[in-house]
Amino acid sequence: MQAWYLLYCKRGQLMRAQEHLERQAVNCLTPMITLEKIVRGKRTSVSEPLFPNYLFVEFDPEVIHTTTINATRGVSHFVRFGTQPAVVPSTVIHQLSVYKPEGITDPDTPWPGDSVEITEGMFKGLKAIFTEPDGEARSMLLLNFLNHQVLQSVKNTEFRKV
Repeated sequence: MQAWYLLYCKRGQLMRAQEHLERQAVNCLTPMITLEKIVRGKRTSVSEPLFPNYLFVEFDPEVIHTTTINATRGVSHFVRFGTQPAVVPSTVIHQLSVYKPEGITDPDTPWPGDSVEITEGMFKGLKAIFTEPDGEARSMLLLNFLNHQVLQSVKNTEFRKV
């Protein structure tokens, strides 16, 4: 009987496992999410799996045996309850396939008003308030010097969110 199951893939090999399973005529689903984060000092939008290392697969165990799926490159093991692989309800798969969130940011990405700590440069160790991005690789921070507020442009790699 055709059903959806959940696989755990080896670290960094989710796409490889999906490619090899699709060659075996196994239907695969990897819900993706686009979020804004700072990568190598630049604020960018990145597409990542909603559930890292997990892959939903649909197949009939009477046609393709579970050991064949388990032996596929990139696959670690089935998620199980007891000795049987866990069956994922088709309603859950439907909800995951139509779910397209927007405007999500990485929790470590600062937004205006967030407190940050400068980790490098001449202002190292000072606390500041993130005000706005200043291009791709820099941001404007509000520093407090002797009860006088100063707006300073700082590289994104030189501070972190507190």
